[in-house]
Amino acid sequence: MGKVLGIIGGGQLGMMLTEAAKKMPEKISKIIVLDPTLNCPAAKVGAQQIVASFKDENAIVDLANQSDILTYEIESGNSKVLKSVEDKVEINPSPETLQIIQDKLIQKKILAENNIPVADFFEIESLSDLKNKIPNFGFPVLLKVRRDAYDGRGNIKINSESEIKSAYDSFDGKSLFLEKFIDFKMEVSVIAARNTKGEIATYPLVENIHEENILRMTIAPARVSSAISEKAKQVAIRTMEVLKGAGVFGIEMFVTENNDIMINEIAPRVHNSGHHTLQSSKTTQFEQHLRAILGLELGNTELVYHTIMYNILGPKDFTGKYKPVKIESDNVFLKMYGKEESKPKRKLGHFNVVGRNNENVDHLLERVNKIKNSIQIVSINNS
Repeated sequence: MGKVLGIIGGGQLGMMLTEAAKKMPEKISKIIVLDPTLNCPAAKVGAQQIVASFKDENAIVDLANQSDILTYEIESGNSKVLKSVEDKVEINPSPETLQIIQDKLIQKKILAENNIPVADFFEIESLSDLKNKIPNFGFPVLLKVRRDAYDGRGNIKINSESEIKSAYDSFDGKSLFLEKFIDFKMEVSVIAARNTKGEIATYPLVENIHEENILRMTIAPARVSSAISEKAKQVAIRTMEVLKGAGVFGIEMFVTENNDIMINEIAPRVHNSGHHTLQSSKTTQFEQHLRAILGLELGNTELVYHTIMYNILGPKDFTGKYKPVKIESDNVFLKMYGKEESKPKRKLGHFNVVGRNNENVDHLLERVNKIKNSIQIVSINNS
């Protein structure tokens, strides 16, 4: 008899975890998600849903009582409540790991203490403290909130002294830290997994291209030397050893001008930059996460096909129900998330362009550009 899997979050990541879980009926018999949106994406593919906030204490306890094993697709859940229900349900990644990741300052401190490369940083306690510490780094510099930030939200680049006060005031009393600006030449990431027995596996390094701080495209593999790829792999393995949590982690990194690797942020969950694995790899990141938290042997992470993932985002000038998106092209795999309404910059879906005929990355990029220009998110009411 399979286990009951509880997931905090039922968005697109929860949806794809649910789909992966349904392919493992001997291990997982039922999936329950906690999500505030009625009929969320995960519910649309067969998960039972508890409709409540990710931080709702009673709802988390209810989910724990109904589950054998608990995981999450969003890191903003209530880690203190999760800690309190550990006696009821197995939780992976652990609440301790989640607490570390949720506070980006603590995350940076633990990485730095373990000689894992991160940008220099300072805790900021007041406006005067900010003004006094900026000269240590010079301009530009990054001011960041410690908690509840994603897709570039919660980060402000300060370019001059005249911008200091407005940047500080914009965070409205939230806990902050200051980070040295890294003049990187590429953003990359490693999808890494650690199972409950301590086994670690990493997927090949990928290259990430952002637009307005939101991931737009992932190129697998990254267009870097084998030496850089190996350096990133070793940093990822060391990070997984330090954090100890079981599951898949998205480890975002910079390649510096000196070809060094530096960690930017870590997500204790399946990650947008791992969506290429749905077609590129022998084991998807979603199956890998389930294998990790169930204590199974980790799957093969070999990259079988060069693949480019492109995010489909809601246009800036439109909010509302939209016409279905269709793509008809060989070796292109469209994945829409079942979100009924488009909002500016909302992730509505993605497509993977797969190089099954020994196509190189440049050719795949040409195909991506043609396809993305053909996609239009328009109102369902448009004739």
